[in-house]
Amino acid sequence: MKSKSKDKTNVMRVLDGKKIPYQAYTYEPDPTMSGEEIAALLKEDAQKVFKTLVTQGKSGSFYVFVIPVGKELDLKKAAKAAGEKAVSMIKQKDLLPLTGYVHGGCSPIGMKKQFPTFLHETAGQYDTIFVSAGKVGFQIELSPEDLTKIARCRLADIT
Repeated sequence: MKSKSKDKTNVMRVLDGKKIPYQAYTYEPDPTMSGEEIAALLKEDAQKVFKTLVTQGKSGSFYVFVIPVGKELDLKKAAKAAGEKAVSMIKQKDLLPLTGYVHGGCSPIGMKKQFPTFLHETAGQYDTIFVSAGKVGFQIELSPEDLTKIARCRLADIT
């Protein structure tokens, strides 16, 4: 289902401000829902629907990885992409204070602070991809090129 303008998230406001085209979608949020189930609700291939993961490197720096919902982040490949000896997932309770987003609603766009961000290399195979719009139950569809520009992503093999 398409979103109404009164349901703008911070991510949508950032995209509107930068004049980046996107399509917004909403669904009934369910905390038990997997990324694959969200892709099915959107009637999209799970390879085109991406999740946003936040990690911390051995150096203490934070990194963001955006990967297809059906894949697992390869921490060794992620560390290599980030130029770190190792990276580990941050604790769920640290997500909101660090990014401004809750688990299940984390977007690579509009975080409190810009962290080095890596987008799975397969994103470039599609005209458009889906990422969280910054709130549980909200997704946006945009071109991988626009996502790369706005979130300053680098493409990488990270799964």
